[in-house]
Amino acid sequence: MTRYGFHASHEQISPRQLLTDVQHAEQAGFAMAMCSDHFSPWSTRQGHSGYTWSWLGAALATTNLTIGCVSAPGQRYHPAVAAQKIATLSQMFEGRFWVALGSGEASNEHITGDRWPRKDLRDQRLDECVDVIRRLLAGDEVSHDGLVTVDRARLWDLPRTAPKLIAPVVSVESAARVAAWADGLITIVQPEDQLRRIIETYREAGGRGSLSLQVHLSWAQSEQAAEDIAWDQWRSNVIGAPVAWDAETAEAFDAIGEQVTLDAVRAAVQVSSDLGEHRERLDRLAAVGFDDIYLHHVGQEQRAFIDAFGSEVLPGLAGHHDSRA
Repeated sequence: MTRYGFHASHEQISPRQLLTDVQHAEQAGFAMAMCSDHFSPWSTRQGHSGYTWSWLGAALATTNLTIGCVSAPGQRYHPAVAAQKIATLSQMFEGRFWVALGSGEASNEHITGDRWPRKDLRDQRLDECVDVIRRLLAGDEVSHDGLVTVDRARLWDLPRTAPKLIAPVVSVESAARVAAWADGLITIVQPEDQLRRIIETYREAGGRGSLSLQVHLSWAQSEQAAEDIAWDQWRSNVIGAPVAWDAETAEAFDAIGEQVTLDAVRAAVQVSSDLGEHRERLDRLAAVGFDDIYLHHVGQEQRAFIDAFGSEVLPGLAGHHDSRA
C-alpha cells in the first residue's frame, strides 16, 4: 500500500506560510510530509529559505504527521551537532521523524568559506558523518579523525528508537554506494526504467528499508497556467550534475536556467491541468515499487493544489491510505 505525502518547499515559501500549508495538507488527507534543508533557494524567483530545523519542531508539534528532512552534514553542520538535532526531534516526536543524509550542494555549503571538496571527497565525508551520527544515536561517546574531526562527543538525550537514516540518491551508481549504510532510499522522479534500475541496484547491493519518491508536479485550472508555474519556478532546478552540485548562488542558477528549454522543464515536472492525468501518472510510479511518494507542487501557492489533490486525486489512487481514516 503506497502512502502519499506533501513536500514542504522551504526554498519557495516562507516558513510561516509553510507551517499553515503542512497543517492544511494533513487535514486534506496527505499521510506524511518531507522537506529539504537549504540555506539558499535555487532561484531568486523562489525567494525563500527558512531554517528547516526550527520549522520541523513547529510542524511536528502542530500535526500528527511523520515528517522527514533531507540534510547534508559535514560542512555547514558538524556531524555531532547534526546528530544532536536529529536525536532531540526524535525524542520529542518518537517514531515521527526521519532524516535523509546527502553530500550537499555548494549553494548551501559555501557560506562557511571552506573549500568545496570534489565529489569523491564529499562522498567519503558523508560516509564518515553517517558513521559518527549513527554511533552517537546509539549512545556511544565518539571521537573521529578524518575528513571531519570529532572529539569525545556524546548525546545526553536520545529517543527510545533511533530514527531512520535514509539515503537520497539520483543515480544508479549512488544507489549501489549507499546501500551499505542506508535504512531506506529516496529519489526524485525520473523515467520509469531509470527508477527501476535504481531500485534493483540498491536491493542487489544489500539495500534495506522502504523506497520513497519525490514527484515534482504543476497543476492549475488551465494547462497554460500549470505550464507557466513550472517554467517560472522550476527552470533553474532542471540543471543536472555536476553544475547543480557546484553552482554557488541563486543568481548563478538563474543565469544557467535561462538556457533551459520548456521541454526540459516538462520532462522534469509533471505538468497538467487534468487531475485524472496526474492520478494515472502517480499510479504508474507507485507500480514501480515505491512505498512512499511525496508530491511537490512547484508553485508558491499551495492551498488550491492541496484541496484539489486531497479531494480528487488521493482518494482515487490504487492502494491509497487516507491519513484521516
